[in-house]
Amino acid sequence: MTQRQLSLDGTAWLMLVGLSLVWGGSFFFVEVALAVLPPFTIVMARMTIGAFCLWAIVLALRPAMPKDRRTWRDLLVMGVLNNTLPFCLIVAGQVWISGGLASVFNATTPLFGVIAAHYVTRDERLTANRLAGVLIGLAGVVVLIGPAVLGDIGEQALGSAMVLLAAMSYATAGLWGRRLRHLPPLSAATGQASCSAAILIPLALAFDHPWDLAMPPLEVWAALAGLGFFSTAVAYLLFFAVLRRAGGSNAMLVTLMVPPSAILLGVLVLGEPVSAEQLAGMVLVGLGLVAIDGRAVARLKRLYRP
Repeated sequence: MTQRQLSLDGTAWLMLVGLSLVWGGSFFFVEVALAVLPPFTIVMARMTIGAFCLWAIVLALRPAMPKDRRTWRDLLVMGVLNNTLPFCLIVAGQVWISGGLASVFNATTPLFGVIAAHYVTRDERLTANRLAGVLIGLAGVVVLIGPAVLGDIGEQALGSAMVLLAAMSYATAGLWGRRLRHLPPLSAATGQASCSAAILIPLALAFDHPWDLAMPPLEVWAALAGLGFFSTAVAYLLFFAVLRRAGGSNAMLVTLMVPPSAILLGVLVLGEPVSAEQLAGMVLVGLGLVAIDGRAVARLKRLYRP
């Protein structure tokens, strides 16, 4: 029996847009927090706040939580691949590189994801449309952020390498997360966040000695709250919903959508101007996503078929 090729429907696309919006602010929140806090402490605070928010929802809604060791083992690995490792790498990388450059490297995630999914899954096969779409979208991200931001890669090689490794970890997590598709999104998100917080609390205590740090100002507390609630609790509810509905490599497409979402938020909320390069980049990202979706391309082929 052949397996159905997992694809994005209208609901999954809407969830991806929402996910890109809540993740779009994470680079900004991190830059604010890095002004006074070390990386492990930031990531620990993010995941602890996120886990508390998710458990509050669990206590209110009472979903079925996993009870077997195998599922909790899978959640622990997912927490390492999808939270602990990439978050620490990205936050540490942003010590050397800007949030804009970090988002460019982060946007390579679906490129790794769609290639890996082709070899390790049967229902997320690599097609010409998908590969072309990812490459077009990645080009759009570079144009969107501005090619000048790539000029410092050589001088900031360590930070760049860290964020690139984080993108590879995200791509691996998208495939590992297939093991958790039997769980409701709330249960999967809560379990993953809890495992990540359990790993990060002793790391932060051992390396950062947060009790020796000065009390952060109000804007840093606000940034940590935003990271914990919006960029973690809300984000992973959406992420596991997309993962369950459309598969791992499709869920990773959100990283292409984060930079244009962040720019649109700046325009709508802060009234920031939009440059011609940013408009061109958003168009390229949009064309890449259309190619990955494949439905418009298939309609054109039918229209022009002799």
